[in-house]
Parts: sequence; structure tokens; C-alpha cells
Amino acid sequence: MERRISRFLKEREQEGLLRHLTTVEPAGGGRILVDGRKYINFSSNDYLGLSAHPGLSSSAAEALSPAVGASASRLMTGSTRLHRLLEERMAGFKGKPASLVFNSGYQANVGIISALCGKDDCIFSDRLNHASIIDGIRLSGARLFRFRHNDADHLEELLSRERNNYAEALIVTETVFSMDGDLAPIGRIGRLKKKYDCALMVDEAHATGIFGERGSGLAEAKNVTGEIDIIMGTFSKALGGFGSYAATSRATRDYLVNTCRGFIYSTALPPSVIAADLAGLDLVETEPHRRQVLLERASYFRDKLRAKGFHVRGDSQIVPIITGAAEEAVRMSEFLKEKGYWVTPVRPPTVPRRQARLRISLTFDHTKEDLDKFVDDISGF
Repeated sequence: MERRISRFLKEREQEGLLRHLTTVEPAGGGRILVDGRKYINFSSNDYLGLSAHPGLSSSAAEALSPAVGASASRLMTGSTRLHRLLEERMAGFKGKPASLVFNSGYQANVGIISALCGKDDCIFSDRLNHASIIDGIRLSGARLFRFRHNDADHLEELLSRERNNYAEALIVTETVFSMDGDLAPIGRIGRLKKKYDCALMVDEAHATGIFGERGSGLAEAKNVTGEIDIIMGTFSKALGGFGSYAATSRATRDYLVNTCRGFIYSTALPPSVIAADLAGLDLVETEPHRRQVLLERASYFRDKLRAKGFHVRGDSQIVPIITGAAEEAVRMSEFLKEKGYWVTPVRPPTVPRRQARLRISLTFDHTKEDLDKFVDDISGF
């Protein structure tokens, strides 16, 4: 075993793909401290700048008494009043009859998909879906059909050929793709779902809090909530807290409570975390300027990069700069680090081979001055 591990690590290092953990400290205002030096942080998913908001910390502190942890699974004694309240709030926020809180986005996707589908079923998945979705599909035992990224025509081609060969069918896609920052054609996908008698699940992890008039997500913005059976997302990004949720029908919620192994066999999230999630949800609803400013600055930033000759894509707060080779992404990241920016290089297997990139993640705390200076500095690479 040790020989295999050593061989793996050596190969990863030679390919420029070996990863390391870096200890960071929050420094406020979209900054972090690493080894005593302050950097502008372009690698955070704290899109609305809420993780350090006093509303979240005070709510969490109030919920620390009388106990720090939940001390049991939800089906034992870990389901508190705060858990119930958060699920009621999320159901209303997402426009669904019910919702269920999970401990992480990874746990939710793996658990939900593997509970819903089995060996007699099929799943149609966008080729660039998150690893947690892929792992849930593998665990389910269902037949996987991958459609080309955001290509609804290819999806329909697969549906027309394969759907009738299986008992149940699920279409699953992210709405805002975490590594590319582009938006799924969920209106068209919703129509295909109805036409071919499928269920539809969307991952709104990077859309919740950002899109829609109320910040509910891309499903709200595109007015397709009614076409979607399961809307999954996280509290750990724009909402500033931790954990995840699935908004769905009451029957599906009850089914997941009884079949989803990740939910059944996990200790519940601590009440302090749930209280912070509730506070984050309050702020998304009462401070809409945060998402408005964020999306305006993201558009401004993409325009500035394009004016300097960079080919950038996406329609969200996530702006990837594709380098192709992993080594080039690492070199560009190191160059920017010297300039005072923290931009983590994203390399395979997180993204496809020859698709290494800098994933620039914008937050409400980044000013236009920050963005202008970044564009000028990266242009000197």
C-alpha cells in the first residue's frame, strides 16, 4: 500500500497536479492572511460577504446554549426547533411545499440521487456536473447518460433514444456551473423533462442568494420553479453559513427521510450552525443590494478582462481564465500571489484535462479599484 501511495504522489508532483493544504486566516473585506501576508482573496465562495457578518455570528452565539452540538441524528433527538424553522423557511424561499436540511452539499447530492434511482433507472447528467453528482449516480447503480455541457439538443437526442428503455428517469444539472460560471438552459431542460416523463433535479449551490428578484436562485430568475422536482443548494456560499438543503414535494421529503443513508446515519448539524443559516437567509432577503452590486461588478470585470485581450466566459460571479496546461495555471497563480492576490489554480481532476484554469471568484467585498488593479497586474504576466 505504501508503495502505491508513494508512486501516486510522485506522479502527481511530476504532472503538476499535487495539491497541498494552506492555512489561512480571514482578514475582512475580501482579504485573507497567509504566513502573515495579506492577500486579496479571489478563491472564496463567500459571494455576498456574509460569512463575517455580525448578524450570523450573533445568531450562532445565541444558539450555543444550552448545548454546542446536536448530539444525535435527526431521526433520534437531533431535530431541533431551529432545524424545523430553517426547513420551513427554505421551502417558502424556494417556492416548494417542503425542504430537508443536509450536512453538506456533497452529502446531499450523493444521498439524494442514490436514494431516488436504482439499477432499473437511468440518469441524464450534464458532462460538467459536480463530482458529488457523479458520485451519487455511481452509487445509485442507475445507467448514466452524459449530455454535452449545456447542450439541450444533445440531451433530447439521448432522451428520445434511451428514455423508454428504463423504469424511471432523472435529469440532473447545476444551474450555475462552479468551474465555468455559465448558466444552464433550465427552461428548455424543464420542457424536455415534461415531454419525456422524467424527474428534474437542479443544483443551485452557486446560484442561491445571487439570482432572482428575491435571491432564490436561477430557477426563480427563469420562472421555472414549477418544472423542477428537487432544488438542491448550500448555505455555505452566498448565505455565509454551512450545510445544504433540498426543496421538494412533501412526499419526496418524507421518502428521503426514510431512505437517504447520508441523512439517516449522520449527526444533525449543530443548532448554532442552523441559527447562522437562518440569519444568512434573512440578510439575502433584506439586503438585495449585495447581489445586485456583485453581478454588476462581475459584468464590469469580464468587460475589463476582454478589453485586455483575455478570453473569458460565464454569466455569473465566477470568472474562469482558462490556461490549458496545469503548469501554466500554477505559474500564473504564483505570479499573482507575488502581486498580492490569492487565486488558487484549478487543475485536473477537478476540471477536464487540458482545461486547467484560474477560477476567479468575485464577492461583494471586492471593489472596482481591486478589480481594476487585478486586470492591470494580470495583463503583465
